[in-house]
Amino acid sequence: MSEVVTKSLPLEQKEKRIKTRTAVKRTGGFAIVATIVALLTGLGAVVLYAQGQDKDKYSLVSPGGIALSDFRGYEDWADVSSARTDEILKVIVANPTMISAFKAGVPGNGHSFPDGSMIVKLQWKHKKSTEAPFVVEVPDVFSQAFVMEKDSKRFPKSGGWGYAVFNYDAASDRFSADPKSPSDCGYACHTPVKAKDYIFHPYQKR
Repeated sequence: MSEVVTKSLPLEQKEKRIKTRTAVKRTGGFAIVATIVALLTGLGAVVLYAQGQDKDKYSLVSPGGIALSDFRGYEDWADVSSARTDEILKVIVANPTMISAFKAGVPGNGHSFPDGSMIVKLQWKHKKSTEAPFVVEVPDVFSQAFVMEKDSKRFPKSGGWGYAVFNYDAASDRFSADPKSPSDCGYACHTPVKAKDYIFHPYQKR
């Protein structure tokens, strides 16, 4: 009888070790799954926050009826040119329709930009770089998006162009439609370049 008991003890110990390893594997597996779920949840929250920010931004409409959603994706549009004042650094970007027109020679070839053309002037306050080994001004705080869209039927009184300004507040990370920007808000300023279809900046060589 004692021999049977003696032989069964190693078997029981072996079974306990197997159960212990299985439990550890399960615990480890659960931990990995929990970590993945937590990461995906966090990533989802970030994505939803970004989508929420875009939704808020693209729900804006200027007093003149120009929706920022018309310019959806402007963040990735091609650069046209850049400019700088004493206080503001400006980067001008345009949608594919307008870029194609630029490359075809508009407005220098005497033709106007087609309806559907859109251009955005992105504005930052600038500052001196503390990293570059030479004196250079770099973007600091983003402040404003000045937009123009070509629709001859919709904006016949302003050369076919509609204008609007959307301000950005860095403290709240929110955009807002400028309350003083009717659809022809930039028409007077752009009239001096009427011969260039009201566009100041040419498509720069690159």
